[in-house]
Amino acid sequence: MDTLWIVLLVTLALLGAPLFAIFGAASMLLFAGLPDTSITGAANDVFSEKFADSPLLVTIPLFTFAGYVLAESGTPHRLVKLSRAWLGWMPGGLAMVCLMASAFFTTFTGGSGITIVAIGGLLYPALLADKYKENFSLGLVTTGGSLGLLFPPSVPMIIYGVVAGIMIEKLFLAGLIPGIITVAALATYSSITGIKAKMPRTKFDAPEALKTLWEAKWEALLPVALLGGMYSGLMRIHEAAAFTAIYTLIIEVFVYRDVGFRRDLPRIIRESMTLVGAILAILATAIGFTAFLIQARVPMMILDAMEGFIQSQVMFLIALNLFLIGVGMLMDIFSAIVVVVPLIVPIAQRFGVDPYHLGIVFLLNLEIGYMTPPVGLNLFISSFRFNKPITQLYRAVLPFIGLLGLALIIVTYIPTLSTWIPSMVEATAVDLDAPIEGAEGEGEGEGDAPKLDLDQLEGDDVGFDLDDLEVDDEALDLDTLEGEEPAEELEDAPEKTE
Repeated sequence: MDTLWIVLLVTLALLGAPLFAIFGAASMLLFAGLPDTSITGAANDVFSEKFADSPLLVTIPLFTFAGYVLAESGTPHRLVKLSRAWLGWMPGGLAMVCLMASAFFTTFTGGSGITIVAIGGLLYPALLADKYKENFSLGLVTTGGSLGLLFPPSVPMIIYGVVAGIMIEKLFLAGLIPGIITVAALATYSSITGIKAKMPRTKFDAPEALKTLWEAKWEALLPVALLGGMYSGLMRIHEAAAFTAIYTLIIEVFVYRDVGFRRDLPRIIRESMTLVGAILAILATAIGFTAFLIQARVPMMILDAMEGFIQSQVMFLIALNLFLIGVGMLMDIFSAIVVVVPLIVPIAQRFGVDPYHLGIVFLLNLEIGYMTPPVGLNLFISSFRFNKPITQLYRAVLPFIGLLGLALIIVTYIPTLSTWIPSMVEATAVDLDAPIEGAEGEGEGEGDAPKLDLDQLEGDDVGFDLDDLEVDDEALDLDTLEGEEPAEELEDAPEKTE
């Protein structure tokens, strides 16, 4: 690509041109510069299983719609009331209420800013009324805007799984412990703040707590039904997405009646699908840009350059964390996933990083990047929503960035936290497949179950044929056939099953 084109594209980006237009133009220009390649090469991967043919693509609009319906209904009020009744007795109880409610909402909205508007707008005045400091309250609601990215069914996790080519169900499991660690770190800080400032607490009232749980029973059942259906085998990820959308629609329109079928639903559909359209446009054009990077062997070139000064997995992870936080500040999470993930996955494989561990580290970095000065997206959303100077937001989020940074270090350098639960699920699947009646010997790997099964069946078949036809061997000249062709087939059979 000529320098003039680069300067033009950068200038258009700085002037506010849509990101998908920049990606699309860059993709076509780069492909046009390749020998014997048309600019239409930028669209090849868009219509492949990497994007348009992926069965997981339908989950994005379904989960996004569910998140919008929940945000527009009375769910934020019910969740806050529920959390306050159950957690209000703890030091910093209202702050913990904010963390729990924000984490729940972000799992469905994907850190798009809806959480800050819905939950933050509801709890920020309440925090100030309870005498929490303004900067602490601002930092808390800003951090909550991206807090649930590691919990299922997070839309960024789904997109990461599609782009990286890994199982999304296992990626969901990989994020559970790291997600709990991040929430626990912030909850501990909130509790210490509450103790130091002698914040008021609400006495635990069991009847009131049970009453709030009953009022919010339908929302409280949603994550239980969703995860239970997925990991019991009743639903695949796209079926779970459809279930979530229908479930939220029914409970909010027909059970709670917070959302009017004619009054509110058309507007919610329009707004949610506008966001989905923006996401898909960015993804489609970014995939073309990524296709050029892969065709030009850019990941291998980066790896060759890195090998001169990065010699270990620890050094690679340090460099990766610094790089990804910068990416999180400068790019929205969806385009960052599509552009950056294909570059870092082969490099991480060379350094022996588990693919699911890499996914959690990637998403946690972008979660921090969302609120990192000077250009983190959540900073601008909070500044606009609460009418505060952006520089005040910079100061407000610093303690929370430090805590999330500590959680990032723990998650990055203790990979078992990300890989333990997925490995348990994988081991269980193998154990379920392995037992075979009458099978002898011990397995030596994942492929042992089918191998034993085939050996047993083949052995029985051959024994049966030879026993029945033994008398006629000479007449039918089966000695030659038994000694050569079947023997070769039997020798080849295990090789084909391996």
